Amino acid sequence: MMPYGWHDGGWGIVWMILSWGVIVALLWAAVRVFAPDRDRREPPRDPKDVLAERFAKSEIDVEEYHERLRVLEETRTPTSR
Repeated sequence: MMPYGWHDGGWGIVWMILSWGVIVALLWAAVRVFAPDRDRREPPRDPKDVLAERFAKSEIDVEEYHERLRVLEETRTPTSR
């Protein structure tokens, strides 16, 4: 009678460990590919840069630009950049 399962000379456990290793590696690779990567996200933009960009695109006029810039500078905390 041919041995099978755990009793086939030790190779059964080797193949089982290799099989589980492949499954875990495939799951890990799928998570890395399809999950959003935090390192790839852009850092938050400076509000002054956003304001200057809106002014350059003529989305806001000069009075609104200066008013919002003043508010940003007044509300800026020491821990901010």
